[in-house]
Formats: sequence, structure tokens, C-alpha cells
Amino acid sequence: MRNECTFCFRRCSIPEGGYGWCRMRRNDGGRIVSVDYGHIPAIAVDPVEKKPLYHFLPGTETLSIGASGCSLSCDFCQNWQLSIEHERGDFIDPDDLVSYAMRHGCPSISFTYSEPLVWQDYMAAAAEKAHGASLRTIMVSNGEFSEEALSRLLPLIDAYNIDLKGDAAFYRGICHGEMPPVLNAIGRIAGYGSHIEVTTMLIEGIHTEHTVEELGSLLKERNVQVWHLTRFFPQYRMSGRAPSSEEFLSRMLSAAKTSGIPYIYPGNSALPAPTACPQCGWTIRKHPGQKVQGGDCPRCDARIYGIWE
Repeated sequence: MRNECTFCFRRCSIPEGGYGWCRMRRNDGGRIVSVDYGHIPAIAVDPVEKKPLYHFLPGTETLSIGASGCSLSCDFCQNWQLSIEHERGDFIDPDDLVSYAMRHGCPSISFTYSEPLVWQDYMAAAAEKAHGASLRTIMVSNGEFSEEALSRLLPLIDAYNIDLKGDAAFYRGICHGEMPPVLNAIGRIAGYGSHIEVTTMLIEGIHTEHTVEELGSLLKERNVQVWHLTRFFPQYRMSGRAPSSEEFLSRMLSAAKTSGIPYIYPGNSALPAPTACPQCGWTIRKHPGQKVQGGDCPRCDARIYGIWE
């Protein structure tokens, strides 16, 4: 008997006793179950800006957790030890997770580090507990949702950072995935009204100004307001490649600004990351982590996209 997993875009049809593509879902007697449910090998208290989220509860810390597994196999994977080697970790009950966050004064819990889609049953249980304790929830994801996963998770997650990694050829050749599900998820999340920021890691010699302009246009069409462009550093199958330079990132930022997306930031970089009002140009804050009082521009009263408290 084969059963279908609906956690991600792959929709694996799994034979009895077999595993899905991610190796974290298996068919147990005709029922699809998660491998190592609730075992969390990565847990830390991080600044929310590390997700990166620059327009969501700035200046606060978030309890960050990551279980094993991923729905992609990117040649440049930055967390390959966790995503691909499948560390197990100790079991953490969702109630204990919430208690830990509250003890450390974290107003949010982040599901991050690896790919939360492949352990979304645990994420959903933890998110429900978090909301019951008035904590916010954050998902950092590659965006390769199935339609069913989107419908399940949209009511449970308050803020997202979604990767848009490159064009269609980049997804197929380097990420071993597909681009359309990611664009669909970004549009659905933005349309639902959840807070969303998008990240693109740029690899010098692969991404170009033309790539960035095309991606910017696609994000603008989906009403994305915040876009992080980050420098590549060598990891995994690309460990021999040079890191992206600051000069390259600077050129890519200039190309991105042609999109009309109002808030564009450098990442993994020494470049400045101020926030300017898109209406009057006033510098609202000099660096991420500073709050925007009341969420409005102090000069022209324009509303600044974000959740500020």
C-alpha cells in the first residue's frame, strides 16, 4: 500500500515500510508518520534579526529550534549537518518549549535552522501551544509548501522568512527543487495577511543583476515589502567556492532597488542597513533592532510595514 505525504511540494507516494524523499516521513502500516517526532537537536535564544526579520518585533529575542531534515538538497546548504545528516536530539514536549521561551523572556518561538516543513506536525502542535500562551510564532522556510501544508499552517504562523533562492534553472540544477511552489507560497502568505520577509542568498559568478531584477519583479507582484539580499559563504558541496564580495553585493542591491520593493537590506555583510520611509525618504532608524515608535514615520506619519510590538 502506498500513501501520499502532503507536507511539501514533492507529495511523496510512500510504500509501506518505506520513507519519503526527506527521509523524515515514513509509511508505518499504511499510516504516514514522522521520524523522530519532537526530537530537537538545535535550540538557542537568538535576536529575531538573525532569522532574518527586521520588521517583526525588532530588538527582541526569539527561542529558535530546529529538528532534522529538509525537502531540498542545495549544493550550498548552510546547515547541512542538521538538514542532511539527520541529528536526532532530545525529545522536547511542546508545553516545555513554551515554558522555556517564557522563562527566557522571549515573545516568540522560531521554527528554523533546518526545514520546518518536514517536521510541521510538531511545529503545528508547538505553535498552538505558543498561541495559547500569547507567544508569536515564526517560520523560516525554503517555501516548498504543498497546498495542504499552506492551509494547515497559515492560521498558526505569525511571521515568515521565506527563501527565494534564484531562477527556475537555479532551483533545478543547484537546489534540486522547483521554483513555482515557492512563488505560490509567498503570494498566498502575503495575501493571507501574515508578516513576510524574503531572503535571497547571492553567489558571485552565478547570480547576476538580471537575475536579481527578475526576482525583484516577481516579489513585487506578490506584494512583498521586505527583501534581504545576503552574501554567500562556502559550505557543503560548494565549500571550495570563494565567498561573495561586498562589492558584488553592493551591485546586486542597486539592481534590486529597481523592483520598487520599499525595504531592501544587505545580509552577512558590513554594509549599512538603515530603514528609510518609502514615502518621504526620512531615515527612520540607522540599523535593524531599533523599534519604530508606533509603526509610523515620525516625519510624514506614513505607515511602516511591520509588527513593531
